[in-house]
Amino acid sequence: MSEQSSGGGRILPLRPGGVGGPPSRGKRRKPPAKARRTWTVVAWVAAALVVVGGSGLGLLWFKLNGNLQGVDIRAALGEDRPKNIDNGSMDILVLGSDSRAGVNSEYGSDEGAARSDTAMVVHVHQGHKKASVVSVPRDTLVERPACTDREGTAVPGQQRAMFNTAYEVGGPACAVKTVEAMSGIRMDHYIEVDFAGFKKLIDELGGVDITTTRPINDTKSHLDLPPGTHNLDGEQALGLVRTRKSIGDGSDLGRIQLQQAFMKAFIEQVKDVGVFSNPKKLLDLADAATKAITPDSELDSVNELMGFARGLSALGASDVHMITMPVRYDPDDPNRVVPVETGALQVWSALKQDRPIPASATADSAGDKGDAAAVVQASGQGTGQGAAERP
Repeated sequence: MSEQSSGGGRILPLRPGGVGGPPSRGKRRKPPAKARRTWTVVAWVAAALVVVGGSGLGLLWFKLNGNLQGVDIRAALGEDRPKNIDNGSMDILVLGSDSRAGVNSEYGSDEGAARSDTAMVVHVHQGHKKASVVSVPRDTLVERPACTDREGTAVPGQQRAMFNTAYEVGGPACAVKTVEAMSGIRMDHYIEVDFAGFKKLIDELGGVDITTTRPINDTKSHLDLPPGTHNLDGEQALGLVRTRKSIGDGSDLGRIQLQQAFMKAFIEQVKDVGVFSNPKKLLDLADAATKAITPDSELDSVNELMGFARGLSALGASDVHMITMPVRYDPDDPNRVVPVETGALQVWSALKQDRPIPASATADSAGDKGDAAAVVQASGQGTGQGAAERP
């Protein structure tokens, strides 16, 4: 699943006979309890804020500060957390919900409380020149620890709970506590993004270029793309990262592959779009990014977000190694997955020691496999499967 992007941020087929061609143009701080849809790349988009202060536009910080509404999870987490290892690395949980309420109602009916639809643990290595990203499948059965919800009510733990129910029953703090319990790694930060914010961000960027090697026609995500090179607008990009039924084995594992391929293309395109020489583009992107994200309370001001973004601004797609947490299909329920204990232990141990994730960690995993990666591929550097990168 660890697709690599070309230097130009364009996703191209690796196989001979892959389809290319000219791009075709596509159409066209809420409170934490409201609908959210996260996408990890916003952490890199936030790097655009770094130059605002030096652009003679500091007065607009008030506007951007007004866009940010953080969520305080530290008090709800309490003191029963993994040790904070001060080795220069940083760990961020990037999370989203599958709620369809409010402005996101066009994506389906809202069936009860929101659950985390996409989850990635982003480990920025010491020196902040490399990063490892571990996607956690939402259908993973885990031991969910007891936690405290948004109202301060105690939520009991549960055996064999789906990972995405942690957010459903206890909100951001419970999701963070669940990740910390299964990884043994203390999360330094938390970020989430909503549907509408994600779309707006892509549109402000001018779309993202990708190349598909086969048609994608998914009635659930409403995405219809022929083979070839496309410039995806916000609606189409959202459709791509939500697609699952028409690619791979139709599971969330295939969708994760598409999400990671898109993320790499997005990172490179942000770097190539010229925001540093175009103040209006910079501010439009900064405005869209700060409206889209809900960070933790330690990142809910422009000054704090700038410091965070400065540590990520040097990262390009080739600097980011992506995997899915090692999982296998649950023998009692083929619609669920369970962690491969030896592989997962290798992953989390490597990150705790700020080391590259070894190739052997994913050898027995059902993730990072299948043909979903062949639908949208990176060029020039291979898929990166099993190739851990040096921090």
